[in-house]
Amino acid sequence: WLYLLLHLLTVTCLCHSIKASTTSSQQSFKSNLFNFYHSLILADGKETTIHLLKDIPKRYYFVLQEGRVLAPFSITVTPCDVPIEWSILLYKSPPGKATPGDHDTQEVSKSQKASSMVSTIFNYKGNSVETYMGMSSHSALYLLEFLSTERDTHITVYLTTDTTSGHLYPELPTDPRIDVIGIGHTTVTLAWKHSPSVLQHRESIQYCLLVNEKHNYKSLCAAETAIRSSGMKLPPTLALSLSPYLLEPQQVMILSNSELSIINKVSSGEVRQVCMGTKNTYTVPNLSPSTQYYFDVFIVNLLTNASAAYTGTFARTLEEPEPKVTELKDGKVIHVVLDGKKQKFYSLQYQARHKKIHFTFQLCQGQIRVHITRNGKTVASENLSGLRYFSLKGKLLDTYSVQLRSTEESNSSVKVQASPHFHKPLFPLLPESLKIKSFSKLRTCRSVTIAWLGTQEESKYCVYRKRIEEDQIWRELQSADRCSGPESRHKSEKVLCKYFYDLNLQRAVTTETIKGLQPGTLYLFDVYLFGPSGIPVRYHSKAVKTRKKC
Repeated sequence: WLYLLLHLLTVTCLCHSIKASTTSSQQSFKSNLFNFYHSLILADGKETTIHLLKDIPKRYYFVLQEGRVLAPFSITVTPCDVPIEWSILLYKSPPGKATPGDHDTQEVSKSQKASSMVSTIFNYKGNSVETYMGMSSHSALYLLEFLSTERDTHITVYLTTDTTSGHLYPELPTDPRIDVIGIGHTTVTLAWKHSPSVLQHRESIQYCLLVNEKHNYKSLCAAETAIRSSGMKLPPTLALSLSPYLLEPQQVMILSNSELSIINKVSSGEVRQVCMGTKNTYTVPNLSPSTQYYFDVFIVNLLTNASAAYTGTFARTLEEPEPKVTELKDGKVIHVVLDGKKQKFYSLQYQARHKKIHFTFQLCQGQIRVHITRNGKTVASENLSGLRYFSLKGKLLDTYSVQLRSTEESNSSVKVQASPHFHKPLFPLLPESLKIKSFSKLRTCRSVTIAWLGTQEESKYCVYRKRIEEDQIWRELQSADRCSGPESRHKSEKVLCKYFYDLNLQRAVTTETIKGLQPGTLYLFDVYLFGPSGIPVRYHSKAVKTRKKC
């Protein structure tokens, strides 16, 4: 009621004081009165979100509580998108009613008083977070005017007249810059000085990092607005977006070492959000080589969702070093091992001595993508799976380049052979499937029966078994080297070897019953196929458990 009463009294006084003014002073003062009358009260001690329409000003006002003569106050305005214009106007106490006297002298005096009752004490244009601090009087009213001339947008405004009980926004250190202390091909290491708020409220404060390829952001709400404008749906604040939250299809959540990351796939590249608690150093992983990234650190109050932005920085990752080129020779097998963290690329080169060339790849571990070019033009590119052949036709002395790239961080390996098309094949003729099948109904406490497909070519098959625990299945299957042969197995694991073929592929199936097993025990079975060259091909491992009771 105090605000409303003061508003009405001020309007009444202003109306009385301008009745006898000249026409020009009436228009000027009435315009100011109109602006004041059509404004809203700005809440004290609360962050207010204000939506602005293009070229339409919006006005808010505030007064002090009754009984306070002079008091400090501060106003913080945070643009959440485009630059805006905003200003603070001071409305002083209006003069009293006119008294009879010299008419001309009175007119001049009233005109001067009317124009002096309103003054602009602060004005700003831009998209930075700005704070104005001043002293307010109970006999004065303050009008805040906001204008966006570029497009519709929104801002946040925080007014407080209580500067002794703490701050809504976390404090920034004296030097709010982010230092780049290390740059690699795929990583950038950052460090920044601690916020004083972290030392006082460690449990409710955390640092959040935003990484993108476009530009720096001067506030957290500006960053969120940019992400939303790209078609992304985000929660109100970054702090909340890292709470349990239903992610959009274009978002990926990663939890590692108590750090929660969200990667947003947007048209202009990735936007990564990482909150790392109160640590003030961080190494950003999995970046692209030779790419410029922009880094912004925000200190976030988890209780109020208020945040403050450090001064953003940028860095360009190092160029990927040229991979060493290895020459391929006719019929020679090369075993390539790639470290997913250090060496992700490996290049091979082959000069054709025949028109038809045959490339063979056997994936041993991990995930690898192969890219083959002939005289600089791509002829094949795909992810490898198991055993893969490429038969290519070109000209004599054509130069083939083979680039192998690991697609995961763990180690990957592959065997590669290049040879003329008529060269003796490296690997045996393969069946339609390399899966091993087990028959549940034929399982007993002491035996299991398995089957696998053969070919029209007489070949040697060796069966091996290994006793494992149930919690070891995933690890055994993931770590298995599909290129290793029986020489890597313990002799006690060998079950048998047999020769088998059938000219009719429909009947090229063989079964084997493995006996002498323990009841209720899990076994891992492997079958190795040997061709004329002696290089084995390993079937997909099969885990089977014997019956516990018979």
